[in-house]
Amino acid sequence: MDSLNLFKDFLNAAGDDPRIGASHISLYMALYQHWISNQCINPISIRRNEIMKTAKISGIATYHKRIKELNEYGYIQYLPSYRPKSNTKVYLSCFWNNKTKNVE
Repeated sequence: MDSLNLFKDFLNAAGDDPRIGASHISLYMALYQHWISNQCINPISIRRNEIMKTAKISGIATYHKRIKELNEYGYIQYLPSYRPKSNTKVYLSCFWNNKTKNVE
């Protein structure tokens, strides 16, 4: 998958999606940066505190709400780990292109 196309596709879809705000974009960009650092291989293994720091999100509730919304809206696939020693998995891909076309 071409990383630049993924970035451009996200920005185009998010720009047309009234549900997406600045904190969603910031969170997605932090996930995207982590994905690039992982050589564009899915899934990425993330730690909440690292992603929050990069995204400039200070509230845990805001982080959880936004990451769940990005998943619900189809921009990412979020597979939370409910174990403290295990990292959460996130997939970044173009699978959301079809889902976001049906924005209310």
